[in-house]
Amino acid sequence: MAASDFSHLIAAAADTIALHAEELTALDQAIGDGDHGLNMKRGFEAVRAETDAIAAKPLPDALKALGTKLVMTVGGASGPLFGTLFMTLGKELPPVPDRAALASALGKAIEAVSARGKSQPGQKTMLDVLQPVYEALAQGKTASEIVDAADHAAEATVPMKALRGRASFLGQRSIGHMDAGARSTALLVRAVAEAIEGS
Repeated sequence: MAASDFSHLIAAAADTIALHAEELTALDQAIGDGDHGLNMKRGFEAVRAETDAIAAKPLPDALKALGTKLVMTVGGASGPLFGTLFMTLGKELPPVPDRAALASALGKAIEAVSARGKSQPGQKTMLDVLQPVYEALAQGKTASEIVDAADHAAEATVPMKALRGRASFLGQRSIGHMDAGARSTALLVRAVAEAIEGS
């Protein structure tokens, strides 16, 4: 991946999170700390500020740098979780990955996020989007089908009872609200997919 391509991915991700920051905050206010949108926006703006330095690295190192920056700047639980996602992708991906390598790396990244958050799919977290995205990728689905899978998976967290994170303290009251981490994950999947398709 050329530096200009990775720069485009960073811009797409940062723009998407900034555009939806208020929505993410509103979702988090319902069942969380109420700071998810602001924290994610701060993290991706910090990444954007270092776009040239990050994008100049080989893909694996660029992803590790992106993840490290998110850990340092997002705050809360989201920083370590999203940071772990990108750092593990960087650790597992070759410099020029094909679909099989990407699917394998995403599988490893999901395992790492699961371990870091002590959570599993079905507990109303970002994993509930990552797992269907992994399955769609591994099954050879198109970019638009992967994006659809991510969107539907985020919607599917609405009727779930939260079993991890701050939302789990609410018990039954967490039902009926979309998980903010699941929504931001779906937004990032769409941003990346559309950026790659358009490049």
